[in-house]
Amino acid sequence: MKPFALVHPATLSEAARLCVAADAELKAGGVDLLDRMKEGLDSPKTVVSILAIPGHDAIEAGPPAKIGALATLARIADDPGLRRAYPALAEAAAGAATPQIRHMATLGGNLCQRPRCWYYRLEEFECRKKGGSECFAREGENRFHAIFDTDLTCCCVHPSAAGTALLAYGATLDIVGPKGRHALPIDRFFFRPVDDATRENTLKPGEIVEAVAIPAPPAGSRSVYRKLKEKESFDWPLVETCVALTIAGGAVRNARVVFGSVAPTPYRSKAAEAVLEGGRPGEDLARRAAEAAVRDAKPLAQNVYKVTLAKVELERALRQAFG
Repeated sequence: MKPFALVHPATLSEAARLCVAADAELKAGGVDLLDRMKEGLDSPKTVVSILAIPGHDAIEAGPPAKIGALATLARIADDPGLRRAYPALAEAAAGAATPQIRHMATLGGNLCQRPRCWYYRLEEFECRKKGGSECFAREGENRFHAIFDTDLTCCCVHPSAAGTALLAYGATLDIVGPKGRHALPIDRFFFRPVDDATRENTLKPGEIVEAVAIPAPPAGSRSVYRKLKEKESFDWPLVETCVALTIAGGAVRNARVVFGSVAPTPYRSKAAEAVLEGGRPGEDLARRAAEAAVRDAKPLAQNVYKVTLAKVELERALRQAFG
């Protein structure tokens, strides 16, 4: 790791200006950033630490909810109000990483972390994520890579568990930048590699996630988050599924179905949602929606198994949501 200057701004606005003015990287919990610096992927001259800035780690469970971007995953997982109103988000936070990391990692950092693809993380490979001309996972070791959007320029999977749940809830992000504040629907936050393989989100230089707002769930709403890993202890998920829906008049309404760990961004399945909308909750509906969800999957040579995992986990999540 190369030497760097560590600065502690008093406000997020000051942090935003520093990130634009200097060769700088933003640090909250620092879990991902320090990994990248140790691996030689990033060598900023300045690290702008925002963790100690007061007033940005509050959790207002509502509903509607407002969660500061500096709230840790551990606090989100344990918050009784969030567990009641937004159980899928609490479960996503509870299952991330290890207890030690959950007490350091922040919500904003989880949303903005970079992929764990080994070709990106190894200095020796100048992949498209690093501005190169080749995605080495396409023809290389790809058993943990994407099964959707694999025809794009990068086959990595997005690492944010919180992002999967927040996309299902239709959350909005409050952004602070050099030009002030604005709200951004999470549907427009994640950046597909076909647009720019070197980026994962639409944040402009100096922009910082300040908070996340989640709308109040309507009466009759249900939400479920599930993940499947190779082992029960700390491990990256093979597949994540999150469903948020409303059951009214004996039918499914307002269904949102999101997969994690299967595409370069959290992947919303409009095909599954179309099957669910207006259907009567039951095993048959869950099966048909799960089949529709994976119909357009394009797995790579070594990860065909993930198509089955995604289908089975979504069917289980829907059956759980249906009660």
